[in-house]
Order: sequence, then C-alpha cells, then structure tokens
Amino acid sequence: MLAKVLSSAVIGIDAYVVEVEVDIARGLPSFSTVGLPEGAVRESKERVKAAVTNSGYHFPSDRITVNLAPADIKKEGTAFDLPMALGILAATGLMETADYADHIFLGELALDGMIRPVRGVLSMAIAARERGLKGIFLPAENAGEAAVVDGIPIFPVRTLSQVISALKGDVKVNPVRSEIDHFFERAAFEVDFMDVRGQEHAKRALEIAAAGGHNVIMIGPPGSGKTMLAKRLPTILPPLRFEESLETSKIYSVMGLMPNGAGLITIRPFQAPHHTISDAGLIGGGQHPKPGQVSLAHHGVLFLDELPEFRRNVLEVLRQPMEEGQVIISRATSTVSYPADFMLVAAMNPCPCGFLGDVKRECTCSPVQIQRYRAKVSGPLLDRIDLHLEVPAVPYRELSGISEGESSEVILERVMEARKIQEERFSRTRIFNNAGMNSRHLKKYCPVDSESSLLLERAMDRFGLSARAHARILKIARTIADLEGTGDLQPPHVAEAIQYRTLDRKL
Repeated sequence: MLAKVLSSAVIGIDAYVVEVEVDIARGLPSFSTVGLPEGAVRESKERVKAAVTNSGYHFPSDRITVNLAPADIKKEGTAFDLPMALGILAATGLMETADYADHIFLGELALDGMIRPVRGVLSMAIAARERGLKGIFLPAENAGEAAVVDGIPIFPVRTLSQVISALKGDVKVNPVRSEIDHFFERAAFEVDFMDVRGQEHAKRALEIAAAGGHNVIMIGPPGSGKTMLAKRLPTILPPLRFEESLETSKIYSVMGLMPNGAGLITIRPFQAPHHTISDAGLIGGGQHPKPGQVSLAHHGVLFLDELPEFRRNVLEVLRQPMEEGQVIISRATSTVSYPADFMLVAAMNPCPCGFLGDVKRECTCSPVQIQRYRAKVSGPLLDRIDLHLEVPAVPYRELSGISEGESSEVILERVMEARKIQEERFSRTRIFNNAGMNSRHLKKYCPVDSESSLLLERAMDRFGLSARAHARILKIARTIADLEGTGDLQPPHVAEAIQYRTLDRKL
C-alpha cells in the first residue's frame, strides 16, 4: 500500500514542504529511504522502528520504501521521524490520513515513542502558511515558537500514540495560541551606561553609533573599559520591530538556539566570538552550510575584541557582509543566502604591549612591532568602519567619583528621537538608518556649505582619506545633526565627524 504525509525541511533560513511517500510491498524485510537523505535522515529507520514497536503497534516485516520529495534536494535533520512513522502505519491500514492531507507533521522520535523538539519550526510554520495548509503537528517544546506565525493552527503533541489517537479521532488536540505583545515588553538589562565612570567622549561616540547604526572601533590600553562599553551598546539601541524580530528568530530557530519557552528573539543580539574562530564560524558555511556569527548578530551587535588577534583571512571575509548586509555561500550543489545586517564593534590595543601613548606606563614595543601589529587589520576593512574611537585609561579621580553618568534610558530617548527622523527620511526606501545611505542618498540628504566643504577638503588632503572614508564622515555628520534635531549639516557636525577617523590620522 501507499501512503503520503506532509513534512517540511529548511534551506538556508527558509523552509519548503516535503512529501513523505511510504510504500510497503511484499518481499524480503528492508527499509530504504530515498530522496537525497543525509546521515540523520538515513538513521531514522532505526528510531522509527523502535518507536512504533515500543508504542504498542505492529511494525510490518515487508519491503518498505520511503521517498522524500522533491528528490533532488538534500534532506537533513530529524524532523522526518514522525511523518515516516505515520506513513508506515497508514500504509498498513491502521489509520487514515486523508483528513489530515493538508497538515504538516514534524518531530524526532525517541525509542520509546516520545516526540523530541527539532530545529527550524518557525521557518516551517511560515512555509506552511504560505502554502495554504490547515495546521501543523509538532513537538510541544516547539509550539510556542511556531505559534507566533498567525493564520495557521499549531497542534502540540508529546508522543507517537497521541498523534495516532488524534488522527483516529479518539482524542482531541487543541491548537495553541501565542500572545505576541508580551514578548515585546521592555527588557530589563543587567548592565547600564550608568555603570561606566568617565569616558564621556566614548559614550558620546557610541550614542552616535546607536543613533545612525554605524560601525565602531575602539583603540585603548588594557583595562580602559572597551569591553565594558561594548556590552552596554545594546541597551541604547531601539527595540526590535516585529519584522526584524521574526527574521532574527528564524536564524536562531534554524540553529536550534531559541531560548526555552521563547517564541521570538525580542532583544537585539550581542555576539562576541573568540579570536580563534574560523572564517566559516564567523561568516557561515561548512560541508552543510549553516549561519555564522555575523548572521546570529543580525539586527544586533557583533563585538570583535582584540581585533588584530583574529586571523587575517577571517577578518577579510567581513567586507562583503558589512557592505551588503547578507552572506551568500555557494557550493557545487546549491547557493544559500543568510541575512547579516549587524553593527560591528571592534576593540584593539594601540600596540602589542598595549601602553603606547599611556602617560604613566612606558611602551616597550619597537616601531616595527607596532607597524606589524596594526597591519594585521587591513586598510579596506578600516575604511568600512565609520567611527575610530580612542579610549584612554580612566584616571583614579573619575573611577572613585560619587557622581554617576547618564543612564541607558536617558541616552535611548535621544537615540529614539534621531531614529524617528531617519524613519521619516527613508520612509519610501528600504533603508532604516543613516549608515545604510548610498551615494545618491548622500547627495540628497547630506549637502554641505562652503565652510564644511573646506574642512572636508583639508581633511582628505592631510590624512589621505579615501572616497569611502569621505562618505563615512558625511554619514556620521548627518547622524550628529539628527541627534541635535538640525536639518542642515553645519561645520561643527562635520568637524566632530572628522575627529572620529583616528586611525586614518595615525596611519
């Protein structure tokens, strides 16, 4: 007999519907899976057989063939266990699946028949809704994640026996609903800019970065507070919109990193990979391509501490995603695209020992060592970083002071006002902040007067700035003007923007 059950699989971060066709014919006992199954899918026959038997059902001792269509796309993961088991039992005549032909079944089977959670159910729920299907049966642990997709019922199940009883009409499984609003309640961060003593210049620069979505590199001696400042940047970033949250959550769902009980990622991500990371770990890829750290930081912050300690080839692969906001991974058999619209925050010492320019500790590095250390970060990569920020050591008087700085909440209010101006400015485009402006936008929104033009000309001649650095200066100046609520760029805005090209001046 032949039975068909619908399931789903993921390519990149998007899903597609898979037809699980099961044929049982007379012959020597065998279990064959076709349709380009990967390792975990091929091994499912052992899990399915044990789960069916231990759930109290008869497993047929005939020739079983399972086809996963479309057969020209590689299938991976364990979500096909449940539809395979249901297809086998339906083919033996135990139950009818005709009433559920427009439903998707997902789940990994334990040997005792329990249903374990799987990855990527958020993308699968979106694909099922777009296909016009009537519902999804999936593990109870994944129900909250899939229920955020409006317009398709989500039926949580825990055992194979429960699913079979539901299909036979013996029990009723009620669909779950998710209240999306409570996910977006203002998160209480454990850190705050109020904790940072001194470094007012650095706080000002990070406020500009948050207001315009600009990339930042901080240069300073060990212990000056670079990491402390970077970890507090998400506290002054605008809350995620629903569309941003959904796109970020799809990445975490595919990677199996969705927090327990969470239906959506509602706080902007903060990723801080170690400097020993590989290029595939940072950008994504591998034998079976997966998203990397830049995609996990989508709509959030990617923090690279000790930037020169990263391997040169790892840093160079950042260029394309920093410009395009996405990562394209090509293999012989397929090409996948992952979103990677992130804010890069990097930190480095001024020299190998870390004390170049320190007024109290002497630098022991030779000029050749300093040059070799800084050369680990290429000029093209620095060109793509908007703000170069010096973070000197904090004097004891400021560390021991009683007064506290501005809180993240106060800074966030100013950032939100600047973002509102940008939303109105780019309302008819696909750009959300000043950092995303192209040359046409710069010409339209960043005109400069004669005095500002003279400042820019002198800066470019003296520091040897590139055309890309010139564009970065205009973008930063536009953000500074937005923070002040000013329509036109003024010379003070341009002058402040120029000073944030520290490494251009040093190199």
